[in-house]
Order: sequence, then C-alpha cells, then structure tokens
Amino acid sequence: MNTRISLSLAALLVVAALPASAKVCDVKAFGAKADGVFKNTKAIQAAIDDCSKAGGGTVKLAGGTFLSGPIVLKSHVTLDLEKGTTLLGSPDHADYPAKMEFRAEGTQALVSATNAENIAITGAGTIDGNGESWWAEARKTQNAGVVGAVKFRPRLVVFDHCRHVRMEGMTVQNSPSWQIVPYYTDDMTIRNVRILAPQHSPNTDAIDPFSSSNMVIDHVYADVGDDNIAIKSGIINSPGPDAPSKNITITDCEFLHGHGLSIGSEIAGGANNIHAERIHFKGTDQGIRIKANRDRGNQVFNISFKDITMEDVRTSILISEYYPKVLPEGDVAAAPVTRLTPFFHDITIENVKSVKSGTAGVIVGLPESPVKNVVLKNINIAAEKGMTIAYAEVTGANVHLVVANGEAMTVAPSAKVAIK
Repeated sequence: MNTRISLSLAALLVVAALPASAKVCDVKAFGAKADGVFKNTKAIQAAIDDCSKAGGGTVKLAGGTFLSGPIVLKSHVTLDLEKGTTLLGSPDHADYPAKMEFRAEGTQALVSATNAENIAITGAGTIDGNGESWWAEARKTQNAGVVGAVKFRPRLVVFDHCRHVRMEGMTVQNSPSWQIVPYYTDDMTIRNVRILAPQHSPNTDAIDPFSSSNMVIDHVYADVGDDNIAIKSGIINSPGPDAPSKNITITDCEFLHGHGLSIGSEIAGGANNIHAERIHFKGTDQGIRIKANRDRGNQVFNISFKDITMEDVRTSILISEYYPKVLPEGDVAAAPVTRLTPFFHDITIENVKSVKSGTAGVIVGLPESPVKNVVLKNINIAAEKGMTIAYAEVTGANVHLVVANGEAMTVAPSAKVAIK
C-alpha cells in the first residue's frame, strides 16, 4: 500500500472515530424565532431531540431573545447560547407543568435534565427565568420558600440524577426560585458563570447542590436575593434515606447581596469534604454560614474556608443549630438524638479579613450535639458586635476581633475555647 493510500485510510479512520457530538442543531432550522414574542418551546426541544437521536451534539441559540417554556436536555447534548442571546422563560405560568421534584410537589424548571450524562450549557449568552410574576405570588404565600409546604414554583436549571455536567460562560438570572440545582448529581463543574436576581427577590439562591458530589464551583459571581450558595441534602422532617452532599470545592468567587455561602439548612443527608478558598463577600447578610435545626440536620464535617475577605457583611461567621433563629431564647433543654439531629464538627476557618461587619460571629450548637473541633486561624474581623460561642469546642490562633460595642468574644459556660 503506497503512502498516499495509507494516509487516506488513516483520514477515513479519524473521520469514523469523530464523536457524534460534532452534530450541530441550530434551533432556527427547527422553526425558532428570536423575537422575544414567539414561543419556541417545541422548536428548541425538537433540536435537542434531533441531536440526541444522532448520538449527541450541540444545540445552538444565536442572536436575539428566544421565549420558551420548559425544555429538557438529554445525554451527550450541549446547549450553547452565543453572546447577545437570551433564553427567556415564558411569562405564562400554565406553561410550567406541576411535577414531583425533590420528593415534594413542585413545578418543572425552565431547563432540566434527568438521568442524563455528558451534558453541558455553554456560551456567553443568558438564561433568564422571567421570575417577577412568580415572586409576586410568593410574597403573598405563607411558607412559599419551604419545600414540602407548598407546590414549589419553578427552579431555573435543574440536573436530576445526572453525571458529568458542565456549565460555563453564561449569565443565569431572575429565576422564579432556586437558580441552578444539581440534585443527586455527580461530577459537575460550574465555571465563569454570573448569577443575578434583585436583592429582595424571594428564594433566588444562586447555586444549591442537593445531595450531589464531586463538584467544582469556580469563578462564580453571584448577586441574588437569597443564599449565594446553599449546600443541601434533604428536606425538613425528611423520612429518609438521604445522600450527603460531598467533595465540593468553591474557589475564586465573588458574592454580592444574598445570604452568603451556606451549608444547610436542609441537610438531612449531611455534608462533608466541602472546601472554599479565595471568596470575597460584599453586602451579604452572612459570609460563612453553616445552619440546621433538630428537624433537618445530620453530620456536617471536614469543612474548610480559607483566604476569605468580607466587607459590609451582617454576620461574618455564623454556625448555628437553631435555624431559622441564630441563638436560642434563654436556656435550652437537651433533646433526644435522632437521625435529624445536626452534628457539626471538624471545621477549619483560616485567613479571614472582614471589615464593617455587624456581628463578628456566632458558633452555637445544641446541648445534645455541641459543635466540635472548630479551628480558627488568622482571623481579623472589625464589627459592631463580637463573637458568641456556646455548646461548642473552638481552638485557634491569631484571632483578632475589634468591636465597637460590648465584649469581643462571649464564651458561655457550655463552651470550651482555647485560642492562642
């Protein structure tokens, strides 16, 4: 066989080996119109289905505003939104079917995937949940933000029992409720994503990993109305079983407004191996927050926060087993330990600089389940009020609290504190 034939055969073999994901499905070829008026649900879904049938591919949205109801991604499909392109949620609430979601009554998300793998959302465009009308309803509904108490309004992007997921480059904004939710999802990266919602929009958490594992959250800018991140693993009074959220790294993020970087409060499956580094908070309600109560807790351990800066944060460090309260009112009697008793332990917080804070910190456990092995290193906080520690064991070094009013640190008899 001569060299030319050999090269041709090699080229054919390379072509044959190309992945099916080389297929590109432009939604406009399926009848979509980017005028912000025409409802593109069927056209976008047809493009997704066509790519899926071919074994995978890229569904492209390019130029303009594509109004749509809920769409469902499938394995080996990438949804790509070009710069200047918006996928806009339909304002018609009837377009969002009721469904059981996260073991509770809910409503289908604008973008979702279930039992899928190797999926991605990419590009410099925008996914906009058009949530204002949903927020108006929520403000008039008691317990509107409690999963299981109401038929929960739509989230924006949900990955349910998925594997190998990536979101990169886009803006996600104005969800009716939680914005990006990996639920029982493994191996997900969220990188270079902006997540936005008005400061007082209800329950517009930016990212809520829920019983999910092996996640990277990197270079995320979140300016929202609720938790900037809330790591969850079970609902209130969960009957179980619940899997933990674990192996999650959060790096180089900026959080403006919102309620901080939270683990909890619904943490019935527990959480472990959570590590956050190089996070900047400005104007958030809290900075570092771990929260639960006797009706929604479990073990939370091997947690670290490092190289954290904050300004204008209401409470810099908040670890409490009394959520939604921060501190108990008066003396608290011990209760029996159950599967939902929170137990926070092995938590390291180091290299923190916080200025113009309302309260330096709260570290408080339950009588039957004290917070154990909290290590504070190189902490510098300037605040109106100091730090309160109760039912907790805290050690550390180089902790400097400069407060305008009261004691810098109040240690209850129930606490053990050894700071050099």
